[in-house]
Amino acid sequence: MMDLAVRDIRRHVGKFFATIVGVGLLLTIVLVMNGIYQGNIADGVWLIENTATDLWIVERGRGGPFNESSRIPGDAYKSVAATPGVAQASPLVVYSAQREIGGESQQFTIIGYDVFGGLGGPGRIVRGRAIRAPHYEMVADAQLKLDLGAVTRLGVHDYTVVGITRGAVDAAGNPLVYLSLPDAKEVQYEQDNRALTAARAANLKRLERAGYSPEQAAKLLPLLAASTDQVNAVLAKLEPGANREAVRVQIRDWLYFNVFTTDEQRELMLEGRLRRMSAVLGLFRSLLVLVSIVIIALIVYVLTIEKIRSIATLKLIGTPNWVIVRMILEQSLTLTLGSFVVAWLLAGAIGPRFPRTLVFLPAETATTFLVMLAGGVVASFMAIWHALRAPPSLALGG
Repeated sequence: MMDLAVRDIRRHVGKFFATIVGVGLLLTIVLVMNGIYQGNIADGVWLIENTATDLWIVERGRGGPFNESSRIPGDAYKSVAATPGVAQASPLVVYSAQREIGGESQQFTIIGYDVFGGLGGPGRIVRGRAIRAPHYEMVADAQLKLDLGAVTRLGVHDYTVVGITRGAVDAAGNPLVYLSLPDAKEVQYEQDNRALTAARAANLKRLERAGYSPEQAAKLLPLLAASTDQVNAVLAKLEPGANREAVRVQIRDWLYFNVFTTDEQRELMLEGRLRRMSAVLGLFRSLLVLVSIVIIALIVYVLTIEKIRSIATLKLIGTPNWVIVRMILEQSLTLTLGSFVVAWLLAGAIGPRFPRTLVFLPAETATTFLVMLAGGVVASFMAIWHALRAPPSLALGG
């Protein structure tokens, strides 16, 4: 029995494969949007999920250190460490920076931690080692394109790259740079000499206007300097068997800090900073899927209508209806499957070169394929209904 689908593909192989590539490019956008949506979530919670801690202690009334600013005294970790049930407590500094690195201006997030056994350091170093010196060493993510041993200037000092991470990003997808806690504070609060001189002169004038002599003003000047002995959070590890809720209440009520678990920090990020962006990406993803289904349906329908005279000829010679149905479905399934294979290959090639993290979940990819397939099948049955109604006289030009 002649297979009209195969025969039509052989006769118009260029047109058919061009259609597959065109639809495949459209489906590539759908898959990439899926990857962007999931990648946005993965980036947003990466630092939270990859910091080995049980509790996040931040400024009272704040949801920091990621959703908003949090500042607590630098020695607050000592009080946390003394709390019953706490095995270890470490200070953490987190802030964004825009500096000249590798010959270009780049944005990144600096993580300052206690490099001598403290919590919050890099967990997955793919090359090199962790920071061992108290000053002037750094661990950088591969996105910054720095090699081991590279020297880069942050502020007034040069830092040597001793370790490279991969995929270590903040909520915005910017790479992470790990420094020792004193270095991170220095880079955060540093001022150049001219700015320091101007600030000192302004403070001296304020004191002199208040009635102090130049000698008294010079002695009081250090009191006006902003304190840099602050951190953004304290990370705490609990002792085995410790009652987490009891420890939280103790720190909250007696030390007057906000205390979050890792799950709560993750939920704060998802419902706060990531919520609106996820909603926007989800909307665009849904629209792309809908548009893709409509386009695939139209292509399948048009391809069938183009063969309506050939179908009428088959009916004229007595071909059973199930043969016609099979031929239309074959072409529809071949088009959808071929386009999806093209899209899957292109999305896989785009992923490593994309400026943001793309996360392709197998279940989500399979669901997208099934939705597209369902749209093609529905369009096929619409075309089948139209084809079966075609009178045999069409084959004779009637």
